[in-house]
Amino acid sequence: MKAVAFLKSLPIDREESLVDVSMPAPVPGPRDLLVEVHAVSVNPVDTKIRTRGAPQGPGADGLTVLGWDAAGLVVAVGGEVTAFQPGDAVYYAGSVDRPGCNSQYHVVDERIVARKPASLGFADAAALPLTAITAWEMLFDRLRIRKGREAEAGSILILGAAGGVGSIAIQLARRLTGLAVIATASRPETQLWCRDLGAHHVIDHRQPLTPQVLALSEGGVQYVLALTRTEEHFDDLVQLMAPQSAIAIIDDPSNPLDINKLKAKSISLHWEFMFTRSRFQTHDMDQQGKLLAEVAGLVDAGTLRSTVQTRMGTINAANLRKAHALLESGRSVGKIVLEGFDG
Repeated sequence: MKAVAFLKSLPIDREESLVDVSMPAPVPGPRDLLVEVHAVSVNPVDTKIRTRGAPQGPGADGLTVLGWDAAGLVVAVGGEVTAFQPGDAVYYAGSVDRPGCNSQYHVVDERIVARKPASLGFADAAALPLTAITAWEMLFDRLRIRKGREAEAGSILILGAAGGVGSIAIQLARRLTGLAVIATASRPETQLWCRDLGAHHVIDHRQPLTPQVLALSEGGVQYVLALTRTEEHFDDLVQLMAPQSAIAIIDDPSNPLDINKLKAKSISLHWEFMFTRSRFQTHDMDQQGKLLAEVAGLVDAGTLRSTVQTRMGTINAANLRKAHALLESGRSVGKIVLEGFDG
């Protein structure tokens, strides 16, 4: 089968940083689906793994296939699979401990898979899984925000809201809760994107955050989703948060955060890593499949929308290098997708 892989960590402008390869198709395990991949999207985890040295994950002949967002058709199932059958159109984010989905065929545990939204094509569906899982788990599992349009629900600040996770988080917070949604974005086009997705307010994270937030939410915000450059804004975040509030983080701060600063306000800190359930085979691993099924229903009902902004063409090394370069530039908006294989 065709696939795109890397052999060693190289700058993305080097042609050898991602290469087209041929490798055997995988064989599904007892609880696995074998999926014919029709579309993928690209996430920061792809670029982080590629840039952190020699390939560490499983691969053939030293090759590591990246990619953790896919949509496609089930072509075979393992002997213990109960929820899917060949011909089902599915979408999922996969597991970081297994080969990625930048390949014609891919195996994935059925518990973290759902049928794709019927109203979306494969590319638009592939943009959703990883970011939807991450945003959903941050809001409803880590911060334990209650769903429902209750009055006086408070407010939430989404730092770096125009990216993939932020683009879904804005919609979930606006459509499924009563929170006032304050998004941060620094360029006119990203600010417009956040407003279009449903943010009540959009502020500029290049400027001091505290006065901007307190002008909108007297007494501070009850929740913060810190999606990027948390260490740069940490002092501001502590100031603008209300007493007994909560913050959830997904990025990897380059310097340790001084969590002692959270003590005076009894602010709780939560980490979100959407691969935790699959990595540790947790008892509730199937919640990710159920979550994606609920997201698909919300998409088909018109409550949520796909966040595709850039279509890079077919799935090959040259186009994936362009996608990685765009992500690494820090100027991407929404999600980047690729669809189909050459030939």
